[in-house]
Amino acid sequence: MSTDADSSNGIGSDAQESREVAESARQRSWEKRSFMRELFGGRIALDLIHPHPVQDPEEAARAAPFLKRLERFVSEYVDGDAVDRDAWVPQSVLDGLAELGAFGIKIPEEYGGLGLSQVSYNRALALVAARCASTSAFLSAHQSIGVPTPLVLFGTEEQKRKYLPRAASGALSAFALTEQMVGSDPANMSTFAEPSDDGEHYILNGEKLWTTNGPRAELLVVMARTPARPGVKGKRPISAFIVETDWPGVEVGHVCTFMGLKGISNGVLHFRDVKVPTENLLWGEGLGLKLALITLNTGRLALPAFCAAGGKALLRGCRAWGAERVQWGAPVGKHDAVAQMLGRMTAETYAMEAIVELAAAMSGRKTLDIRFEAAMAKLWHSEKLWDLVHDAVQIRGGRGYESADSLRARGEDPMPVERCMRDARINLIFEGSSEIMRLFIAREAVDSHLTVAGKAIDPRLPVATRLAALLKAGVHYAVWYPARWLGWGRWPRYRDFGPLAKHMRYANRRSRKLARTVFHAMIRFGPGLERRQAVLFRLVDIGCDLFVIAACCVRAMKTVREQPGDRTAVELADVACKLARRRIDDRFRRVFRNDDREVYRLAQRAMDHRYSWLEHGIVD
Repeated sequence: MSTDADSSNGIGSDAQESREVAESARQRSWEKRSFMRELFGGRIALDLIHPHPVQDPEEAARAAPFLKRLERFVSEYVDGDAVDRDAWVPQSVLDGLAELGAFGIKIPEEYGGLGLSQVSYNRALALVAARCASTSAFLSAHQSIGVPTPLVLFGTEEQKRKYLPRAASGALSAFALTEQMVGSDPANMSTFAEPSDDGEHYILNGEKLWTTNGPRAELLVVMARTPARPGVKGKRPISAFIVETDWPGVEVGHVCTFMGLKGISNGVLHFRDVKVPTENLLWGEGLGLKLALITLNTGRLALPAFCAAGGKALLRGCRAWGAERVQWGAPVGKHDAVAQMLGRMTAETYAMEAIVELAAAMSGRKTLDIRFEAAMAKLWHSEKLWDLVHDAVQIRGGRGYESADSLRARGEDPMPVERCMRDARINLIFEGSSEIMRLFIAREAVDSHLTVAGKAIDPRLPVATRLAALLKAGVHYAVWYPARWLGWGRWPRYRDFGPLAKHMRYANRRSRKLARTVFHAMIRFGPGLERRQAVLFRLVDIGCDLFVIAACCVRAMKTVREQPGDRTAVELADVACKLARRRIDDRFRRVFRNDDREVYRLAQRAMDHRYSWLEHGIVD
């Protein structure tokens, strides 16, 4: 989990260079279909998700005993309160997880791993996360973005045979990207790998910040600049290397401490003339940033699983509290103010699980591109868990603010809501902040339009080129635009969804409205659209909630098929969809009618010290 805290353009590189670096690392082609890409284009591609993809029975059978052993181990040996108190995950716990195979869940069996699917991986992470978020972070940072995933995707056979068995057996790994001046903007990267004169090594120098697992890791994936030369794309190419932490010149400069996740191992790493063998270059020179982004496409699916597990734990505690705690002559859950929070928590925990299960199942289908869905799940789940933990503190009152150790010491149920709040806050920042996730999704959402009309609105191009592109775009949109009005989103479509059909019809209609609105925004703001981030963010959030509706309905129908007569999933999906619909309608109303300009101007004036008098009366 690389803690990427910057949500703005970088410092030290101009905006144009930053955009060029980011664009060069994008996966520009869409060789496979994407549900979210088609949704932003105005089409609910139900055939991609319904019927709900099912887990391979043979793989599920292999995973079952492992998950059972893991559950017993976590129940007996993982103490989240002790980890939080001591700011340390015991080595005995990490060793025990390694013995179970938990450090090689997705690593293929031929390299010493368990060879399980993303679905089983998510379920394993959820078991650990519900007990201790810090401990689960070790597993996720190691497997999702550490050495195993990029090595499986891009490593040579020699690299795989050398490092994957070590990683599977418990050799902790980490991903080193962030630097003091590098958050979301890699154009500022200063860590450099210079080829040696004899061509046998790269000489690595630099410093990395917020490297999760770094201080206790044995293996690293390090991102560094390499020299520009013929055959390597970019003026300042970025490459990825496998680095062993016991090599001379690799040092832990500082161990960081945080608001939450007290037990994680995170720090500053120094590289001073580290000799990295040329065979430890991953994929190729200049491909490091693209490697990182592709790795994150599936790596991001782990964090939503954590969040869903956290939602379940909060729901369990708050549901019991709502029924048992009596105030004003009735259980607090009977009072409407608390019932509203508890009802939302129930419905949205269901939505979180529905998306986690669907996205993980989609990742197992090699015919789909899930970069959209992974980013959307990371964004939506991290923010939703924050909403749920806020409500949990309110429902528990003073006991939600009090620490578990304090509650335990005076004989009360030590539900760790306070710890959960501290642990949950980082989810909105690392592996791409919420702002960066929205920008990523927005960029992909407008990609099809830029492919058609990008040259027509690019002021840097000659007028003749722009006019030719405009004519070509006009022909395309003469067909495309009317089709976004003429779909059928009424009865009897989706009737096989029963009482949830109305939500699928709504999603159908609103997906076409979303496509039209994205197009209207491009026409209205032109090249300036990328700076109207508040507008883009509303459009992204609409797309996210449309995915929520689809996932909830598809998941509920899967439950109905598997358990005929059980309507509980339909009840949960119905309320989750109604909540999503209200958010969607509200955001559509505010896409163009808002106070964005006024708020932006106020922010600029505040930074110019116009309102500094407002800060008088406090001690600096």
